[in-house]
Amino acid sequence: MHFKLIISFVEDSKTDEVMNAAREAGATGATVINNARGEGLQQKKTFFGLSLETQRDVVLFLVEEHLSRHILEKIAEIGQFEERPGTGIAIQIDVEDAVGVAHQIEKLVDVVEAEL
Repeated sequence: MHFKLIISFVEDSKTDEVMNAAREAGATGATVINNARGEGLQQKKTFFGLSLETQRDVVLFLVEEHLSRHILEKIAEIGQFEERPGTGIAIQIDVEDAVGVAHQIEKLVDVVEAEL
């Protein structure tokens, strides 16, 4: 079984919604890294030296490759990445190898076979 890593940068107010949508789309879990910062096309706004940006979370999903595109699209939809500039991004990268995922593989075998 082959995996992809989906890395999403999400407004912290949308993290739970994104995680729930990804799970419904086939993700078996996630890792959340809180309080990420970043900058897009627009520079950060400040007020007397205090940042006015919203906090971001980095959410990592290790997903089976056949399910990855659908999960990625759901994350983008719930996070409103295309509708509202600056709300976040998500990318997926190939995973060469992974350990500690035997329990996920057992659960995903039937799901992936149904997809194919």
